[in-house]
Amino acid sequence: MPPNTTASTGQQPGKSGRRKGRKARLIVLVLVLALIGGVAYGSYWSISTVRASFPQTKGTLTLKGLSGPVEVKRDNYGIPQIYASSDADLFMAQGYVQAQDRFYEMDVRRHMASGRLSEMFGKSQVDNDEFLRTLGWDRVAKQEYDTKLSPATKKYLQAYAEGVNSYLQGKDGEDISLEYAALGFTHDYKPQAWTPVDSISWLKAMAWDLRGNMQDEIDRALLTSRLGPKQIADLYPQYPYSRNKAIVQEGQYSELAGAFQQGGTSGTSGTNGTGGTSTGTASGGSGTSGTASGTSGTASGASGTAGLDSQLGGLTRVLDDLPPAVGVNGDGIGSNSWVVGGKHTISGKPLLANDPHLSPSLPSVWYQMGLHCRSVSSTCQYDVSGYTFAGMPGVVIGHNQDIAWGMTNSGVDVTDLYLEKITGDGYLYDGKVKPFVTREETIKVAGGESKKIVVRETNNGPLLSDRDEELVKVGRKATVDTAAPDRGDGYGVALRWTALEPGTTMDAVFAMDKAKNWTDFRKAASQFEVPSQNLIYADNENHIGYTLPGKIPLREESDNGSIPAPGWDPEYRWTGYIPQDALPYEYDPERGYIVTANQAVIDPDTYPYTLTADWGYGARSQRITDLIQSKIKDGGKISTDDMRQMQLDNSSEVARLLVPTLLKIDPENKDVREAQKLLEGWDYTQDADSAAAAYFNAVWRNVLKLAFGNKLPKELRPKGQCLWVEPVNTTGPADEAEKVRECGQRDPDKAQPDGGDRWFEVVRKLMDQPDSEWWSTPKVGTRPAAHNRDQLFKRAMIDARWELTAKLGKDIDSWSWGRLHRLFLKNQTLGTAGPEFIQYALNRGPWELGGGEATVNATGWNAAGGYGVVWVPSMRMVVNLGDLDKSKWINLTGASGHAYSAHYVDQTDKWADGELLPWAFSDQAVEKSASDKLVLKP
Repeated sequence: MPPNTTASTGQQPGKSGRRKGRKARLIVLVLVLALIGGVAYGSYWSISTVRASFPQTKGTLTLKGLSGPVEVKRDNYGIPQIYASSDADLFMAQGYVQAQDRFYEMDVRRHMASGRLSEMFGKSQVDNDEFLRTLGWDRVAKQEYDTKLSPATKKYLQAYAEGVNSYLQGKDGEDISLEYAALGFTHDYKPQAWTPVDSISWLKAMAWDLRGNMQDEIDRALLTSRLGPKQIADLYPQYPYSRNKAIVQEGQYSELAGAFQQGGTSGTSGTNGTGGTSTGTASGGSGTSGTASGTSGTASGASGTAGLDSQLGGLTRVLDDLPPAVGVNGDGIGSNSWVVGGKHTISGKPLLANDPHLSPSLPSVWYQMGLHCRSVSSTCQYDVSGYTFAGMPGVVIGHNQDIAWGMTNSGVDVTDLYLEKITGDGYLYDGKVKPFVTREETIKVAGGESKKIVVRETNNGPLLSDRDEELVKVGRKATVDTAAPDRGDGYGVALRWTALEPGTTMDAVFAMDKAKNWTDFRKAASQFEVPSQNLIYADNENHIGYTLPGKIPLREESDNGSIPAPGWDPEYRWTGYIPQDALPYEYDPERGYIVTANQAVIDPDTYPYTLTADWGYGARSQRITDLIQSKIKDGGKISTDDMRQMQLDNSSEVARLLVPTLLKIDPENKDVREAQKLLEGWDYTQDADSAAAAYFNAVWRNVLKLAFGNKLPKELRPKGQCLWVEPVNTTGPADEAEKVRECGQRDPDKAQPDGGDRWFEVVRKLMDQPDSEWWSTPKVGTRPAAHNRDQLFKRAMIDARWELTAKLGKDIDSWSWGRLHRLFLKNQTLGTAGPEFIQYALNRGPWELGGGEATVNATGWNAAGGYGVVWVPSMRMVVNLGDLDKSKWINLTGASGHAYSAHYVDQTDKWADGELLPWAFSDQAVEKSASDKLVLKP
């Protein structure tokens, strides 16, 4: 059910209008409540119900278990800064304060991480719970707590849980949040006590959304039903190392690489596969494709994957249905972070910027806060401020008094799918049948009967194929090489993933929070096992650095992890993990800056290990590098505001590539020529009010659809897109009578081609092949056929003109990118599936945004599905190591998870306008900025 919006015209309101909008929304809610007052459930609702859960932020409260008083100072945006005299008191108060603001969000997260969503939302979530129970995140989290984490970390987790539970004591659901009052309409749900394992489980959910190339592995296998290896290689080109620089370019890594080459390590592949997929990595069916020449065969030494379309398509559907934790179910996840050393800054000290790109949610996935010991000592060790997750103690990204750090997703390959030969109660491995490891799980369902499931695991991990009917068909669909065992009743699909092994990431969070220098930071980072992240660093002694931590598998040379592997063959087992001291890092590079934006970590010619076959392609990272270089040219210096301006850069690399060719095309239709003129003199900047950006992005979307999208299998195309295609393994021309109608199966926000920087690179390479068969597309109605690049571009320009006429009107003077490119913020549970008036109460928007896909200001959209914003810079920060009180930050929404709180979305307008807020850190600055003070007493 679509959300109601505050701006039905689609225009972004001004700041005063937004304030009026909030008042109007509250008035409307009062009227709605009055209207339903005599209707069933109406007695649950009143203004007091709405306000009942708002936190106390002034005066004093008693918090049993504290050893001394704790102060909570909040600024005008409700951001808390906590002051305590012991570590345990600090984290206990953190738990209490986060529960005040966000407990409903915390509760939903832990239910998702433990596969217990059905307990809150009923039978609609049973399928999701079955899949999540099969993964078993909470079981692994319990193992981490019991066997891996340090005593100090356990103490902090326990203190945090005590703080949360102190907040819950004596409260009913409606006292905690509006959402619980709404859930009371359907069943009697009571929040349970918080546990330390609930906090750890959330790290697993975060890791799932940042898991790397699993979707690419599935997609490559699905492509084999219609494309051959040469065509698939066209769609996964080599990383352009010569044009878009890797993160690590100088410093220690060359010496390390030399040591590896001399001594080696057991399990080292000796080669690298970081540049993408080579021809022949994917197998295909028997036909030839009409879009490019070539026949498909089996992958070298591995199982072929043609015919896996049914079961892997089923897996994709399961993944699409899962609620995202922090991202878009693993797709489109990116981030920017960069650090500039003091020799290039106005202050003479480093500046560090970070803006993780994640799925928009309400409230934002991030929670801003400061954790301060009144006096840093052995009994109270923390003085740190930044962003964390509600439900987890400590600070994940930010700075302390000595250092600052940021993160971007590294994208290294930490997942593999395995085909498993199922035989009776076991599976085949190395010529022998091994028994499954099994466990029974009971799923409790609100308002319904419980359901029992059996989870089966192989030595490669849990059988995902047990959780979807389509996946069970693997044995009837999978094509494998002649060395494969007889399929019998079928093959299963198992998942090997580093996060399913107990780790120490929670230890790393606390260690980073109190690190004082590069040595401390590197030691702390080495414990950050899952998810693997690019970590950038700066300190007040004028050092900068980068390190890649993480548990990263070693594979045999025959397996680069790019397609599903044969689980029965020992050659495809992981052989270990890359040693932590062998992972790439860089410290004080001569160039004076480090940029990470999901590009390749290191040039494979200098590094002996395979990290992944699926890097981001470096469009954003190279643009940031170019912006830095332009500022420091001829001795220029960079300021905090320069860093902010870089974060807002809207320049489109693909527009720079395509527009000169588009302007050479001579469309016959005057309306298309009129639209084409918008591109003349355009500076490729995608501002919200730009008509040129609107038209170009519509052309780009149609180029992708005509050249690639219409030639992909149904499992990758968006739902609602139906085409007449040949029924087997080809997209070539055929008589209409020979074709069948196939409709897309993927959620539009996750379909292909998504238009990201991989597609930039695909098109860039094909620009020099104007007669490539990729540029062919048939005639449809009055729209002409195309047989080469320029003809297809002309067709895309025609289609784009009429698409925008339908969406924005015939008058191009009224066109703007922001009218197409809108952000809606939705509560991730009842805001997407609740009653309409509940959605109205919980959701906000739209905001009209600039930026775009693979730009620095990465307000991402999926070209296969439409123009709406599907991921965003979820926060932005710039840390000034010269004066920490001059640092700046902003969150996507606000500190509060309570609808109608003044701090529900009070940062969003400024975020949309590209503004940053002051970030007080010193005692004096925090005191000056404080508007509310709460004292927690023992």
